[in-house]
Amino acid sequence: MVNSWSLLYDELKMDEHPFPMNESMPPWGHSNLEFLINNPKMSETTNHLWKYNEDKILKDIQDYVTSTYGSHYCGHNQDYNDIQTIDLMAAKDLAAHFCQANILKYGSRYGDKDGRNKRDLLKVIHYAMLLLHFDGHYTRQNNGLTEFR
Repeated sequence: MVNSWSLLYDELKMDEHPFPMNESMPPWGHSNLEFLINNPKMSETTNHLWKYNEDKILKDIQDYVTSTYGSHYCGHNQDYNDIQTIDLMAAKDLAAHFCQANILKYGSRYGDKDGRNKRDLLKVIHYAMLLLHFDGHYTRQNNGLTEFR
């Protein structure tokens, strides 16, 4: 999260630049914020406060969630290939409870089925994200879509 104090700190510490040196570095007269805004291609997280591989974990979560928008999670008929089982559950007001139950399921089997299976934890995180949506913390309108009716 960016706040005015962190921006001020960045401006005052221009000679102690937090980004790794490479050819895409900004000229020293530019602020860090301006560099980030004008360089959306930066793929590596530059948050120097993260020390537990959070950037790699977020990437793994993004890859896992993206994988659920295909294969057996969606309809096979071209007219319905964007419909997921969770959409059907949402239509019957079952999605939030389903997500909560799956958080318990995959969380409790972690370490027991297939050992310390990273995929089980990714599923817990994904179902927690879905639960945030289905419990109303986020809506389809937040994503530029309309709600199902």
